[in-house]
Amino acid sequence: MPKELFGTDGIRGVPGEYPLDDATLEAVGGALGAHLKAAGGGARPRVLLGMDTRESSGHLAARLARGAIDAGAEVVSAGIISTPGVACLVRENKFSAGVVVSASHNPYTDNGIKLISAQGTKWPDVVEAALEEDILQKRESTGAAADVNLPADTVLDAQYLDYLRRFVLPGARLEGMPLVLDCANGAVSELGPALFRSLGAHVTPIHNRPNGKNINDNCGSLYPESLQKKVLEANAAMGAAFDGDADRAILVSSSGRIVDGDAVLFIAARHMKAAGTLRGGVVIGTTMSNLGLERALEKEGIRLVRANVGDRYVFEEMQRRGANLGGEQSGHVIFLDDSITGDGLLTALIVASLVSLHGPLDRLAADLKVYPQRIVNVRVRAKPPLETLDEVARALAAAGSTLGARGRVVLRYSGTEPLARVMVEAEREEDVERWTGELAAAVRGAIGA
Repeated sequence: MPKELFGTDGIRGVPGEYPLDDATLEAVGGALGAHLKAAGGGARPRVLLGMDTRESSGHLAARLARGAIDAGAEVVSAGIISTPGVACLVRENKFSAGVVVSASHNPYTDNGIKLISAQGTKWPDVVEAALEEDILQKRESTGAAADVNLPADTVLDAQYLDYLRRFVLPGARLEGMPLVLDCANGAVSELGPALFRSLGAHVTPIHNRPNGKNINDNCGSLYPESLQKKVLEANAAMGAAFDGDADRAILVSSSGRIVDGDAVLFIAARHMKAAGTLRGGVVIGTTMSNLGLERALEKEGIRLVRANVGDRYVFEEMQRRGANLGGEQSGHVIFLDDSITGDGLLTALIVASLVSLHGPLDRLAADLKVYPQRIVNVRVRAKPPLETLDEVARALAAAGSTLGARGRVVLRYSGTEPLARVMVEAEREEDVERWTGELAAAVRGAIGA
């Protein structure tokens, strides 16, 4: 049965409206607290709560805390911190669970709730389904108890940065390296510059003054244009753009070239194979990973295995395959030996180390030929199985027959928004343009909003 509340990245919505209304928020906290208490044999669970810089995050966090405390949990606030920061601290400090109030790369008008297990991972679908059932029951009986506003434990920030500093690669030196960091006016607006300055880098931060409404606003990993400009102006060795909760990073080379998650996977995989640390000779990508990455890895004797889109599915496939490197084109990269979740700060730290060891990013990514690729988002009014739509099925069959081994088509729904995503990549730009147009038109004609 499809879940009503949870998508691929937690619960998303508009603050004040279902499912981010006060009654549901309190019920989420209550259901989480009750689940953890039952799983712990009645012992009082400890929950770590973090949030990003959206103007709505404080209130959402307070309602969640109210529900969890009323269910018998102890709630500790990490204040403004990244999602991977909460995941790290939950694991390191043996919390029962973590909660992050964030809508990641979405605009400030959206928000969301991400639940993190005691191991620092996202919860399995089956647990989310059980929680959802309890949440929907509890929201009918929640009261109007006062918010719980908890002071942030600032020691946790220092602990998280100490943890990250362990992963500077042996022999790498960041002292004096000029870096530009686009903090997306989000969760690492302070932590990002603090981390790299503590390692001696010369940091130029941009978009690091959050005001509650400017998170991801024409900045960060979705909008790296200002980072490209600043990297060239500052004559920097590289730049890194994070999203609102900093679980991803898009990089920029000294020449202004965009280095996305696919390129990071290629660069890291080649280094790890040479160092003898790439487990199984395999890298886990997704159905959206560029065909060029697959071909480039093949030349290095490395196999790309594709998982469904979503970092939870990449992580699950990594576990199944015994792999220790995986990620998404969006810049969400998992270095499993170092962290069990994608962490934009960790990605930037490792790539900066590789630049220190092996030279400019342009050179490191030179052997990766990116195939022309286009993604078109079509707003939809419903999400029936795409293969059941005759017009869409005919367009898919025609595209597959024409492109053959020279291209790929991926058509899927967004897990968090009412969108169908049409992705086409091929050796020729004209094929990409033709088939994205025809497939998007077919979807729009069948179920367009």
